[in-house]
Amino acid sequence: MRAVLLSLPLALLAVPAFAQGMPNSLNMTCSAARAMVQQQGSAVIATGPYEYQRYVVDQRYCDYGETTYPAWVQTQDQSQCYIGMQCKQPMHSDR
Repeated sequence: MRAVLLSLPLALLAVPAFAQGMPNSLNMTCSAARAMVQQQGSAVIATGPYEYQRYVVDQRYCDYGETTYPAWVQTQDQSQCYIGMQCKQPMHSDR
């Protein structure tokens, strides 16, 4: 139990380190952010200090049953940059 309590502060220090290593759209140009998604097929990109999303090239990178929706993010040079797609559950109408 003591080892767990002693290691807890170290684990909490790792959270900011994880966020620091993640690419942030606010520090990238629109073309660089779009190219990252295109080259990797999917990428997790921060869009603010504690916000991040996964962006994909197309539906091949989504889970079964998900569909793609266009995604725009703020970048260093544009307030609305089309970066690729996001995977989401399809919206169903109750009509």
